Formats: sequence, C-alpha cells, structure tokens
Amino acid sequence: MWPPERVIIAPANAAEREAVKTAQRALRLPDTGEMDDATRSALRGAQQLFKLPVTGVIDRATAEALDRLRPPSLRE
Repeated sequence: MWPPERVIIAPANAAEREAVKTAQRALRLPDTGEMDDATRSALRGAQQLFKLPVTGVIDRATAEALDRLRPPSLRE
C-alpha cells in the first residue's frame, strides 16, 4: 500500500505497517513498521526538505516525496 490511502499517525493494520517500513527504508532507518520517535523526526526532516507541511506523519504528499529518496530498485 504505497502511497498509503490515509494519513498514518500510528499503523492500524499490516498494510499500514508495511507502508511505515517503506518510509523507514527510504529514510534509511531500521524498518520496524512502528511510528517511533526516530521515524517521526526523520519524516519531519524530509517534509521540511521537500517544503511540505511538517507533521511527522505519512500522508500522500510525504509518501510521494519519499519515493524520490528511494533507489529505483526499491520503488514499487
């Protein structure tokens, strides 16, 4: 499920945990599938970099921006 269908503040199911893992890989973090402090902090940094609203959550715009950080071989 990438980009995610809804804003992910905390993953509610397996598909959302996979979306968090995808974001974590793009951010070069351990892919735990949990929205921990490190993930929220890295998301805020990426959002700031891409001039998006700095929320620390995964939304469609953030997911699309993170795709630009992932190597082509890891893009879906």
